[in-house]
Amino acid sequence: MTKTIEKFAAGMVFTLVSASSIWLIMHRYIYQKPVEVHMKLPEKVFSPDYFTARQRFREIVTTAGGRLETIPLEAHGPSGEGLGIDIAWFGAANPRSVLLHSSGLHGVEGFAGSAIQLQLLNDLPTLPKDAALIVAHVLNPYGMAWLRRFNENNVDLNRNFLGDEPYAGAPDTYANLDLYTLRAGWLVLRHGMPALKVAVVGGQYEYPKGLFFGGKRLEEVSEKYQAFLAQRLTSVERLVAIDVHTGIGNYREDILMVEPKDYAVLRPMFGERVVPPDPEKSDSYPVRGALNTMFARAMPKAKVFALTQEFGTYSATKVLHALREENRWHYYGAGTLDHPAKRILKETFCPQDETWRESVLKRGRELLNQALLNLQ
Repeated sequence: MTKTIEKFAAGMVFTLVSASSIWLIMHRYIYQKPVEVHMKLPEKVFSPDYFTARQRFREIVTTAGGRLETIPLEAHGPSGEGLGIDIAWFGAANPRSVLLHSSGLHGVEGFAGSAIQLQLLNDLPTLPKDAALIVAHVLNPYGMAWLRRFNENNVDLNRNFLGDEPYAGAPDTYANLDLYTLRAGWLVLRHGMPALKVAVVGGQYEYPKGLFFGGKRLEEVSEKYQAFLAQRLTSVERLVAIDVHTGIGNYREDILMVEPKDYAVLRPMFGERVVPPDPEKSDSYPVRGALNTMFARAMPKAKVFALTQEFGTYSATKVLHALREENRWHYYGAGTLDHPAKRILKETFCPQDETWRESVLKRGRELLNQALLNLQ
């Protein structure tokens, strides 16, 4: 009797294993669907690399019934892969109001923004009849694929939207700053940290191999994204835009950075996380050529409410050090992904810490809900 029971149990286990194996094989290799069994939400949406994030985004847009468009780019990935900006569109074809959510303008910072977007598309909100949700996934795919903050020309794309301004100039302090020595310590004492912060990260247009280089012209990514918005959103009267970044502020907390002229309007709308763009009073600071300055030029008829959602990771010193080391490897080493500088840079802008990632998803959802309330 005991042997009979054992044989029966063994047969049941074999049947279950076989059925499970068949299910996995069918979904992974026949239907070409990713299999994510018993994964926590952060694991499902925080992707290990750009190409996984891109595949997940494209698949979920199709599953959710969105319209998927791609802006092709000339740059390529580490193995010669083609790159492009994938854009999901939900709602009205000619909307009066738009919620525009973007990620990855700073390449390696795109892991958090992509995760928020995948979470959003897993549970789409109800939109007003004349509204659209537009999700721009990783505006700087080269940077995310190569684990760089900058694009293929070493341009900081959030310093590249100058409009009619000349692509020239650099703060005097930047010219005197040697990021590879301890001279920065003396400059902090002489000028103060807020002044030094603006000098380093506010944007410069004279040192092509330096950090925070804004370029010498409108980059391909910038030009094509601006043209897409200008051509497709001619009917828009109200735009709420959220662009996600990481690396500034307190660990696991977010701040909402805005243009100086918009602070008085956006603070009452989105609350105390909207910080004054003044390095003396907050972690925010003014920059030249920011993405948020472009919307008014692309959509001159629209009333624009633009926010940069910035999630804090590590100290400013650690962030700057990680950027410096990766930049050194890019220009004076092989620039490949297998170097510790790349791994450290990714961790610096997207910590493995599950509590950090859960906080990003929580606040990402909360801000999107606030934006929807302010869409009309």
